[in-house]
Amino acid sequence: MINTLEEGAGKLTLADTNEEGANLLALQTQQSLASTSLSLAAQADQNVLRLF
Repeated sequence: MINTLEEGAGKLTLADTNEEGANLLALQTQQSLASTSLSLAAQADQNVLRLF
């Protein structure tokens, strides 16, 4: 049972750096797209207000 617990603990602490790097890049890309979308939406609102 101790071996099983140690093996499980080892799997929990062992991280695949490639997978984690890909996850981080995906989150950064999502954040960048969200920021760009908000910026474009704000510009569109300003352009509409300029019409009046």
